[in-house]
Amino acid sequence: MNTSPVRLIVMGVSGCGKSTMAAALAERLGLAMVDGDDLHTPESVAKMRSGIALQDDDRWPWLDRIGHYLAQSSTAQGRVVACSALKRVYRDRIRAQAGEVCFVFLDGDFALIEQRMQQRVGHYMQPGLLDSQFRTLEKPQADEPDVVRLPITEPVHDMVAQALTALQVHLSPAL
Repeated sequence: MNTSPVRLIVMGVSGCGKSTMAAALAERLGLAMVDGDDLHTPESVAKMRSGIALQDDDRWPWLDRIGHYLAQSSTAQGRVVACSALKRVYRDRIRAQAGEVCFVFLDGDFALIEQRMQQRVGHYMQPGLLDSQFRTLEKPQADEPDVVRLPITEPVHDMVAQALTALQVHLSPAL
């Protein structure tokens, strides 16, 4: 019987609904959840608040903190993190730190996500940075079998059900 903790990353560009989806999955699974945004350094937050896109050197320590947070899961529990994980190398870095992890990729088009970003209030990520997010995004490919892709056009409760069904292949019998 698999007693490994459930380690999930809900990923995608800013504004795709990562935090909402991660919170819904965590609640449904009875797991702890953290928003990866909360693990950024104050310097990185200041850059994004000023409309400056992060570079890889800004992201490495952040990705390490996310991987470490996931790795701290006990065998009886697990954790969910909302994290952009835009590049394959970022996902690989998290995998190296956290061990077995599954990713839920929230996939949507630029126009819809831009509209959502313009409607949200109080977030430091500026809508003007969405272009850089899409330029950076390396959508997961078939050689990343630990990634579940979900279109963001469905209601959250439907997306959660779809994610749980797809994740059973990766996480059973942990789910």
